[in-house]
Amino acid sequence: MISKKLAITSCLLCALLPVFGQSIIAGSFNLRYDNPRDTGNLWQQRAPIAAALIRFHQFDIVGTQEGLRHQLDDLQNALPQYAQYGIGRDDGKRKGEHSSILYRKDKFLVKDSGSFWLSDNPDGPGFGWDAKHNRICSWLKLETIKGRKSFYVFNVHYDHQGVIARQQSSKLALEKISSIAGRSPVIFTGDFNGNHQSEWYLSLKESTLLEDALNHAPDPYLNNGSFNSFKDNNPSKDIIDHIFITSHFKVKRFGILTDTYHGKYPSDHYPILAELVF
Repeated sequence: MISKKLAITSCLLCALLPVFGQSIIAGSFNLRYDNPRDTGNLWQQRAPIAAALIRFHQFDIVGTQEGLRHQLDDLQNALPQYAQYGIGRDDGKRKGEHSSILYRKDKFLVKDSGSFWLSDNPDGPGFGWDAKHNRICSWLKLETIKGRKSFYVFNVHYDHQGVIARQQSSKLALEKISSIAGRSPVIFTGDFNGNHQSEWYLSLKESTLLEDALNHAPDPYLNNGSFNSFKDNNPSKDIIDHIFITSHFKVKRFGILTDTYHGKYPSDHYPILAELVF
């Protein structure tokens, strides 16, 4: 009888391992919009490097910021194993920068998707508070093909000038994530234009909903700040790109990826990586 019970328990554990033991390699990557004034760091030079970086580090999910539609199309063409979701911040279609999410087609199914603007009227394009630009947050509800585990991914880019806009954006993000995802697991990636001392970062980190993945990683790889300005000697240690998570996840590792090519950088931001386990 004992042997039979052990056998049943063993089978149940084996069945659950794919659900609770699987990991997700999540990232946030500000691509730097295709600016023709970026002499020496033009998108046409950086595009294949950015795609190779995503492929090599085996990201399952990447929240991207600043990508224009043709930049995201370039990544899609170079990375056929990925699909993406995101709409233009200026018209809700293709115009303007996107907060697009790339995900592995062989690992996830899309169950739902949406976007909202960082403003008092989040249902359509428009400036929020003292922001200089339209700002948007895009989200996906994904389900793992292996184990059928559902979770949400939100990806955002806060305004770079409006202080009130950044403060209010965090309040809105918490409200929206709570109403859309409920108590489901959440990964929230983005360029928050705020370091660990900024009010808008702290309001997320100290909320009852989200935690900074960095703070739960053993021996995080923090060799730099997350913004390089395309400079090879940028002394800033500020981390302004973040990955927030709900308590459903354990953090296996976290790092700032300072990959270069011939002394140049794939973007003016370093990508960040967090390996998460359900």
